Amino acid sequence: MQDRLLFVISPPRAGSTLLQRMLGSHSQIFTYPEPHLITPLAHLGYYDLVDKAPYDHINAAEALRTFVAGLPGGEDDYLDALRAYTDTLYGRMLAPSGKRYFLDKTPAYALVLPFLTRLYPRAHYVVLTRHPLAIASSYANSFFEGDWHAANQYNPVVNRYVPAIARLLRDPPEHLCHVGYEQLTRQPEHELARIFAFLGLDDEPHAVNYGDHYRATPGGRGDPISVHTHRRPVDTSIAAFARELAADPGKRALAAEICAALDADDLRAWGFDRDQVLCDASQACASEPPKRTSRAAGNRSYRLQRRIMLALKKDIRQRPHGRVVERIRYYCNVLLRE
Repeated sequence: MQDRLLFVISPPRAGSTLLQRMLGSHSQIFTYPEPHLITPLAHLGYYDLVDKAPYDHINAAEALRTFVAGLPGGEDDYLDALRAYTDTLYGRMLAPSGKRYFLDKTPAYALVLPFLTRLYPRAHYVVLTRHPLAIASSYANSFFEGDWHAANQYNPVVNRYVPAIARLLRDPPEHLCHVGYEQLTRQPEHELARIFAFLGLDDEPHAVNYGDHYRATPGGRGDPISVHTHRRPVDTSIAAFARELAADPGKRALAAEICAALDADDLRAWGFDRDQVLCDASQACASEPPKRTSRAAGNRSYRLQRRIMLALKKDIRQRPHGRVVERIRYYCNVLLRE
């Protein structure tokens, strides 16, 4: 199954849903959005812990390690067992399609890459990177109404994902193709042809027009905001973060902190020079306000839901509605207990 698996590795808000839809428009690539099969397996106790699992994870981890140590093949046998599980699920989802590849695009996999590459060392990996500050800007504007500080406090995506993905780029598995978001949106036909060649597939240029060919899975996860508004890649958002930073000293200060915490070698692996990252922002005209794009009604609804959820979640255990939610959860657990 390994040679039929394709993983798109990227941070959130780096264009992975866009790339997934273009690749999924190829006649030999089947994809299902963000199945999250790998991350739970990475935290079963042998490699990492599930702190809030409904069992004693410390005792379970110790017992699992002792058990694995007694297997004839040790860790290799354990990986074979995990791989049998994921191979079954991937394979049975792929089989009815009759296609060559199953594409799994789950951004959280970037945070368990050492485990993933041990599990599937011969799978194909397409690594998608983007200007780090563009990622920070997109994340803040997509989910936090443009509040960089709130977004970074909730999830410092740049400082979590850049080092993790850089390690993979410096020590790549057998089959890896690195793609930059900026090049993908400016020269989509060229970049797609390069990826198809990497996969040993015939070039199908029509895949660039994903809006005409890709059929989204009902209820599937992925970008709910921008990818639906276009039928093919556009490069209009490449410089949006620079205009935003140029117009806001507070955001520039936070951007400088984010960049200062990044390792220069990690950024070089991504294709960026650390000194140049902030210079990109300073080159924008401070008098030019950030451009706003219209959002479809469904996207506005998602943003509103996200805003309400974050507002309710903030300090929930110290607020009155938090106690109500706790009681509701208690009664639900009692009613649903078998």
